[in-house]
Amino acid sequence: MRFRFRVTAYALVAGLIYAPLPSLAESLPSSQYKVLSAETTGLNVFTVQSFLDKGDAAISKGNVSQAKIHFDKARVLSKQLLSFYRDLNGAFRGLDARIPREMDREGRKVLSLLANANLRLAALFRRQNEPEVAVPLLVEVIRLMTPTKPEGKQAYQALYELGFVKTPYAASRGL
Repeated sequence: MRFRFRVTAYALVAGLIYAPLPSLAESLPSSQYKVLSAETTGLNVFTVQSFLDKGDAAISKGNVSQAKIHFDKARVLSKQLLSFYRDLNGAFRGLDARIPREMDREGRKVLSLLANANLRLAALFRRQNEPEVAVPLLVEVIRLMTPTKPEGKQAYQALYELGFVKTPYAASRGL
């Protein structure tokens, strides 16, 4: 019995000595494991902007259906990001002030991109003679950005031009 124990112990020690061990000093470059922060793909502001750019390019080529797909993707991703940033903001409030500040800053960027995606989609629907689909998008822009922001002013002006509202917004005259 003692012989088996010694042989097993020697085998384990020999296996540990000759087994390839990963080098603890090696570290992967951050670009390999921070895939969501890549500018070309990922769950981030850059991806939303790239969807908007692709939609704009499709519009310039006259491909309205492809532009709608890209603008819709930008809206969906923007809403997801906003939700994630708000959840993280609330989770870390009172624990580490840096994280809520970062989430708020990123959330404001995404909010602006969402408003721009809505404005582009609304313009697309107006061009296709579907104003009833454009109205909810324009109202959402005003709700998100307020009428004092350029996006909100632009959305209210579009609602006025569509005849959905009858009172012109005096501050929007500078558009």
